[in-house]
Amino acid sequence: MKKEDDSVPASSAQIDRTRARAWALQVHYQWDVSNGDNSLLEILDKVLATRRVATARIPYMKRIASGLDRYGDQVDDGLNSVLQNWRLDRLSVIDRAILRIAALEMLYFKDIPPKVSIYEGIRIAELYGGTESPAFVNGVLDALMTGIGQIS
Repeated sequence: MKKEDDSVPASSAQIDRTRARAWALQVHYQWDVSNGDNSLLEILDKVLATRRVATARIPYMKRIASGLDRYGDQVDDGLNSVLQNWRLDRLSVIDRAILRIAALEMLYFKDIPPKVSIYEGIRIAELYGGTESPAFVNGVLDALMTGIGQIS
């Protein structure tokens, strides 16, 4: 029998990751519009110095920023391989950031199921992207999941 308290930490952690992704989107946006003059971790440090971010969200934000600093080229290669009639540099800054964060999770964060990354990417696109962003993000990430053989 499942204890009621067992579900609280997972739910709380899920909410913190969701919000951490939204913060990571803002960090990525600042990095992208500054033409990558600083690393994502440097931008994150600036954001954390000037904004109030819940302590529980910071480790996941750092994980995303360091992951994109380290694997950004490979993430972009993966996305470019599934973009049809598009190039990553032609996408809106928001869509590009959403795709990079979700693709990073799908390719390198083995503790996050790919379907969760896709779902979270769509949710963030609904909140911050254009009217066609959710469907576009879904299509690209689904193609990436299919391409890396992570269909379940």
